[in-house]
Amino acid sequence: MSKNNINIKNRKAKFQYEVLEKFIAGIKLAGTEIKSIRAGKAGIAESFCEFHNGELFVINMHVEEYSHATHFNHTPKSERKLLLNKKELRKLEKQVTSSGLTIIPLRLFINDRGFAKLSIALCKGKKIHDKRETIKDRDSKRRLDRIKKEFN
Repeated sequence: MSKNNINIKNRKAKFQYEVLEKFIAGIKLAGTEIKSIRAGKAGIAESFCEFHNGELFVINMHVEEYSHATHFNHTPKSERKLLLNKKELRKLEKQVTSSGLTIIPLRLFINDRGFAKLSIALCKGKKIHDKRETIKDRDSKRRLDRIKKEFN
């Protein structure tokens, strides 16, 4: 199988949330959905995960319709089931229900075997002052890099 460099990121997630724990989950997809993902036509910018009857689903993940498909094409924003071990599912569900944390997708990628995987994280929402600190740190790092570049 050829090496696919599909790496779709959720860039807003690390700014809006504090990442506590990461997991890698498989996704249950239709044939046209995986073809669109391999073409790089997917987005996870505003998606999140929810539990329904003990199963984890990713909601609001956008996968464009496959251009070469017939009338059997998929719907772009349907719920997609995430595949995790029972132990991991129970742990995540317990954390979400008891402490009010949320599960956010961070990265969508194709692994070595050709399967689509979703890197999800157990997150806690940042407060406004935490976001300001993040912006300050980023700006100071940029300034330092510019100064170092001038002296080299």
